[in-house]
Amino acid sequence: MEEQELAERCGLNDNRARKELYERYAGRMLSVCIRYAGERETAQDLMHDGFLKIFASFDKFTWRGEGSLRAWMERIMVNTVLQYLRKNDVMSQSTALDNVPEVYDEPDVASVDVIPQKVLMHFIRELPAGYRTVFNLYVFEEKSHKEIAGLLGINEKSSASQLTRAKSALAAKVHEWMKNNA
Repeated sequence: MEEQELAERCGLNDNRARKELYERYAGRMLSVCIRYAGERETAQDLMHDGFLKIFASFDKFTWRGEGSLRAWMERIMVNTVLQYLRKNDVMSQSTALDNVPEVYDEPDVASVDVIPQKVLMHFIRELPAGYRTVFNLYVFEEKSHKEIAGLLGINEKSSASQLTRAKSALAAKVHEWMKNNA
């Protein structure tokens, strides 16, 4: 079934269409949730919560062409995870990484391309929750520090600082991986 028809049938509460939607997109949505939550078990719970919100919100979905359904669903998943993180005050619980400098040597892009994506995503999941959340919003969702600050209830300078520290920690992990695997 095409994406537009699938969306329309889900909007009509067609359970077969809902099942197909879930089966088609669950893997991708779980990846989005894991990227923010860090732990698979929590991410699975959040993904299921997100699908419930999706199924309840089809009256708000507007078809804008191929890929618009997935993009809309991803926004709902990200918002579901951010709501969870805010509710659990994850930003203030973030543990600082010891000895993470504000200035770091950024690995060159060619060497980073050698690292498997699965390894890079693992490095991101290992970041403290606050760093990981800001990094994901900035890099994957292309949010500005002002937008991130509004979403997370922090100030813009905190967002910028956490992004810098996240990049520094990731750069150290990449350099270490390259040293051990090159």
